[in-house]
Amino acid sequence: MSEEREDLTFAKYGTAVRELAQLVADDGYQPDMILAIARGGLFVAGSLGYALGVKNLYVMNVEFYTGVNERLDVPVMLPPYVDFVDTNAARILVADDVADTGHTLEYVRSFCEGKVAEVRTAVVYEKPQSIVKCDYVWKRTDKWIEFPWSKEPPLAQGQTTVLDA
Repeated sequence: MSEEREDLTFAKYGTAVRELAQLVADDGYQPDMILAIARGGLFVAGSLGYALGVKNLYVMNVEFYTGVNERLDVPVMLPPYVDFVDTNAARILVADDVADTGHTLEYVRSFCEGKVAEVRTAVVYEKPQSIVKCDYVWKRTDKWIEFPWSKEPPLAQGQTTVLDA
């Protein structure tokens, strides 16, 4: 990975996510629902929902990164769990901020397959080492990305451990 950093500001994010939505629209893909991978995907999913006119937004909490360059061995789903009921004909767009290793996206995509009609992925950034080649990508980079929502340290200490189901 490059030592150089990609600094995404909120203003630049607004442009990025609008252009990402345009890629989806230009492709003719009309998702019935958008699935956010929490936490970074929450921003992306909400923004895509507005830009694409999709009101059905779902959230899937997946723990993989525990710190800067610190990961669990495998992604772990956290409660509350997504319950796909009557979605077998649905087209779903999985949204996240970055496909770094791609393991989280692969985990979510695999979870969705067989429960919905079609699964596609959209990310703001995709890294070259990602095992998932996303359907919609705003920018590809090998740089460390400074996201505006996680650039500063937390103001309060939140929960840092995986919840028991």
